[in-house]
Amino acid sequence: MSDLKGKAKEKTGDVTGDENLKREGQGDQAADKVKEGVDKVKDAFKKDR
Repeated sequence: MSDLKGKAKEKTGDVTGDENLKREGQGDQAADKVKEGVDKVKDAFKKDR
């Protein structure tokens, strides 16, 4: 969900020329990808038990 929100912020920042909003959107997307990776690792450990 944060990925979609991040993409919207990035696109809005791009269209309006707001570099801070664009970077915030990119940061939101990166944070979402890290969270997804952590969740996958957690799931892998749960399956191994």
